[in-house]
Amino acid sequence: MQPTPLHIKGGRALSGEIAVQPSKNAALPIIVASLLSSEPVTLHGVPRLSDVQTILDLAQHIGTRHTWVGPHSLILHTPEVLHTDAPYALVSKMRASFIIMGALLARAGAATVSMPGGCAWGPRPVDQHVKAFRALGVEVSEDGGNFDARRASSLNGRFVFELLTVGGTQNAILAAVLGDGTVTLENASIDTDVVDLINFLNSLGADIEGTGTNTLTIRGVPALHGGEYTVIPDRIEAGTFMIAAAATRSRITLTNVRPDHLRALSSKLMEMGVDILETDDRLVVDAEGRELKPVNLTTQSFPGFPTDLQPQMSALLATVPGTSVVQDPVYPDRLTHVAELHRMGANITVSGYTQVIQGGPLHAAPVKAADLRAGAALFIAALTTPGETVIDGVQYLNRGYENLAERLRSVGANAVQPLPMLASAMD
Repeated sequence: MQPTPLHIKGGRALSGEIAVQPSKNAALPIIVASLLSSEPVTLHGVPRLSDVQTILDLAQHIGTRHTWVGPHSLILHTPEVLHTDAPYALVSKMRASFIIMGALLARAGAATVSMPGGCAWGPRPVDQHVKAFRALGVEVSEDGGNFDARRASSLNGRFVFELLTVGGTQNAILAAVLGDGTVTLENASIDTDVVDLINFLNSLGADIEGTGTNTLTIRGVPALHGGEYTVIPDRIEAGTFMIAAAATRSRITLTNVRPDHLRALSSKLMEMGVDILETDDRLVVDAEGRELKPVNLTTQSFPGFPTDLQPQMSALLATVPGTSVVQDPVYPDRLTHVAELHRMGANITVSGYTQVIQGGPLHAAPVKAADLRAGAALFIAALTTPGETVIDGVQYLNRGYENLAERLRSVGANAVQPLPMLASAMD
């Protein structure tokens, strides 16, 4: 059953404090990495989202047992690998699932994984994953969208990524952790989710050097032990709420944040005229009474401006008088939010991966999200304008934002998601 639409009556300022959820994008590869150990692993800071359930279903198929022991705490145990395939029905739901290949190669020496899926924009290239595996000694074949990978011995060697790739870096790391070989990865991603994965693996006894740099050295170890680990906060959710505060010209406080993970967004918001106050794990966003200025931005790999905040930022800039230019060369097809923002009165012209935005007031309208971050852009836009906006496609928002309507209400938004109507016994 599809979730019911989200109803937002906007035009009011937000205020108060909101706790940022644990990071979905960090939790997913860490859940996958837990199957490298035959001992139990306890994870804290795991959000209760549909994507997390999908990866747990996939891990369960492989042989992982899981038990929730708290709102965001999970025990994972994979005493043995039961299957080395990743069925299309599961991996087609999100592209992050492809990193199961690296974990299976490490633990079982073989993997059969379908081409990944996910949101409805753009291709899902995995060529860097495959090139890395082959360069390090893995035999990989592809037939009809299914990849079959085998290794006869431990991974060894050096690979230089042709471009920065979070998933490709994670996949290669996972494949190299177990064994007696040494792997060097150059031009590796330094994304926060890669760093968190490395920290988790090292906490279980892996030997990975170069954390936070573009050169990683992975020395294989015979086995990983169990352990306990806390996942980092979600910088994309934190950024979404920061942008929402700016768009509604509000002042809110975010807790459970890593301000150092948000510097690119904070700098851009301050350029617009928003005040940002950082402490250890708190961040205050103050746009009350501000005349915000248009800005130009280009997405980049971390620590640059994240592509996962591009649609939300476009929604904010659509409310700011003047001309802004937003470019997203990281995911040039990430534009499904534009047509829906047009329905709300936004003036956005698209050429290639460039949006030219003439800011002004928006109005309420029925809209539909086609992917996760487009949905976030739509609820931000809805918060800015009087009248009721009805957002369909909430299943995408449920992939990345836990209890969204309730949490928006906690900072003063008029947001509700009605329960689905039950069919009459006579229907």
